[in-house]
Amino acid sequence: MADGQELGWNAAIIRDFHDHAGEITLGRLAGSRMLLMTTIGAHTGEKHTVPLGYDPDGADYIVVGSNSGLEQHPAWLANIAANPVVTVEVGTESFQARAVPTAGAERRRLLDARIARVPIFGDYERKAAAARELAVVRITKINE
Repeated sequence: MADGQELGWNAAIIRDFHDHAGEITLGRLAGSRMLLMTTIGAHTGEKHTVPLGYDPDGADYIVVGSNSGLEQHPAWLANIAANPVVTVEVGTESFQARAVPTAGAERRRLLDARIARVPIFGDYERKAAAARELAVVRITKINE
């Protein structure tokens, strides 16, 4: 469960995203690749929107459930396990997609690419290593 500080931070990033046509202009994340993913709560059935940094992989988007290296996975991972159909906003585009965790060599390749681009993810991986493996999730647009 997210604490109040995290919820406030997420709300500020989401507002900035919407106010600037999908661009992040705040603080250390200014200019970074960011998408908004809306999931359906696994337990509540309510919609939850989270801002996530991403890397493109072909037509797909790759996100990492780092939770800043904390011992527990971010709540959105339980949500996509229960219902992998999500709504994604990238720039000014909004679409339905399927979010599915990767595994094995594909997961490693994608995480290594993320770490090469954003080195702090290597720190997150080391911090979480005793408790869990960082989830690497492929988001694929659902063709209408």
